[in-house]
Amino acid sequence: MDKKYLYSPWRLDYILSEKCEGCIFCCKPDAKDDTKQLIVYRTKYSYVILNLYPYNNGHVMAVPYQHAADLSQLSKASLNDLFQVVQLTESVLKDVYNCEGINIGLNIGKAAGAGIDEHIHVHLVPRWQGDCNFMSVVGGKRVIPETFESAYKKLKTAFNKQVKKK
Repeated sequence: MDKKYLYSPWRLDYILSEKCEGCIFCCKPDAKDDTKQLIVYRTKYSYVILNLYPYNNGHVMAVPYQHAADLSQLSKASLNDLFQVVQLTESVLKDVYNCEGINIGLNIGKAAGAGIDEHIHVHLVPRWQGDCNFMSVVGGKRVIPETFESAYKKLKTAFNKQVKKK
């Protein structure tokens, strides 16, 4: 095995899968198959989806249905709902992953690092002391030891549990 490559054959299904035309954050919730799309929670104005290229276990994104490039373009209802969902997601991530911290952030515009800059989304990344290991430091690669299916089941269950509490 060539030591210059990190193999992840499970990604081939995504690479070969049919892609939507247009904005991925608009297409995902329209597909109506939340499990296949990795959508773990929905409200009237937004949804939470697993990140296909996670930085850590449990890396999710809260996304408004409203197509907008920045916060100023969101309706008040969408904006309020989005941050209520972020608040709920913070609680769910702490419950499911017992994380010691969470990075919560928005990258508005390509210059700020947005990979998809036409549709605003909030990243929530669970963090633990010392979660950068030799793979990150030496190899510049992250190792995520959890499958999407496992993360999906845990998070979906936790969201349902949290919502029932309210």
